[in-house]
Amino acid sequence: MTPTPRRVSRPAARGGGAPSIRDVAAEAGVSYQTVSRVLNESPRVRPETRTAVLTAIERLGFRPSRAARALSLGRARGITAVTSNTVLYGYAATLQGLEEAARAEGMAMGIRVVESAEPAEVRQTVEYVGDASAGGVVVIAFDPPSVAVLEALPAHVPAVAAAEPAAPDRGRVAIALDERRAAADATQHLLDLGHRTVHHVATPSEGGTTGGDPGGASVNGGLIGAAGGRLAGWRDALWAAGAEIADVLGCGWDIRSAYAAGQRLAADPGVTAILCGNDDIAQGVRRALYDAGKDVPGDVSIVGFDDIPGSAYWTPALTTVRMDFAGLGRACFHAAVAELTGTAQPEPALTPPALVLRESTAPPPGRT
Repeated sequence: MTPTPRRVSRPAARGGGAPSIRDVAAEAGVSYQTVSRVLNESPRVRPETRTAVLTAIERLGFRPSRAARALSLGRARGITAVTSNTVLYGYAATLQGLEEAARAEGMAMGIRVVESAEPAEVRQTVEYVGDASAGGVVVIAFDPPSVAVLEALPAHVPAVAAAEPAAPDRGRVAIALDERRAAADATQHLLDLGHRTVHHVATPSEGGTTGGDPGGASVNGGLIGAAGGRLAGWRDALWAAGAEIADVLGCGWDIRSAYAAGQRLAADPGVTAILCGNDDIAQGVRRALYDAGKDVPGDVSIVGFDDIPGSAYWTPALTTVRMDFAGLGRACFHAAVAELTGTAQPEPALTPPALVLRESTAPPPGRT
């Protein structure tokens, strides 16, 4: 089955959310441009119209954001992306999509890197993007530092989250690819080939856990719920099949730590299938298996995640999940502009994640 994009929208003002400039315009019976002129004290507004707008503002409790006012004055024609990383493929490709969309619209794009989830670092980042000159904000909420920024942003800052499915809902527009379903499909592919179970090497943002009820998984002392992304999808498929759910092996973002995890798996003769948290991890695991004399896919099958450039040219070519990160970036840009200008939210145009079958998966030894 084909995974579908996930999107959570902030409720409209009539449903209890904060009123927008367009709500004021509808209440006063004028255009939103007229409301903008009143807010900016333009002399090009008739007294009776000004009174109608101010009355509507008071009745609705409308509070204009600094960024929206700056846009109307021509001082914030841009988007600022908040991210903890600019090099890893998922982050870089999302930033690429943001930049492409901004350039196509003649708008500038800035980048603010949040280095950790430490309160002082998060506070400095929030203060930076909360300034009107930052324009609209897109938080690439793939990890704890950027999620902390998303949680700390004041309500008046027009922001959108490019979110993992597990990212908390704070009434913001959030656009995500359905990683949970994609991981379940990848795991099911390995089970369908005849593997008794599938081991998992997780990215740092997933953490590690043991088997158990798929409704929640302990991750680094916390809890991920029903929308837990790659880790949860792997568990979903194993749980549904009645297969053993082995302990997750965690590693860092570097290939060396993935290689170490691969060495542990290579030493276990019961390991015949591995789902890796991303393609870089798959590369480290593949090398560890090679050094241990294990053939891929003859002895062990491997599935990656992300479909990084070059994964089709490995030996063997890597079976992996293709992720539309650039499309995610473009969708978040258009959503951020809508937040900034008070216009209707566009439907995100995303290519759903898809399993790409190549050469690194096969039936387990003894099965044909």
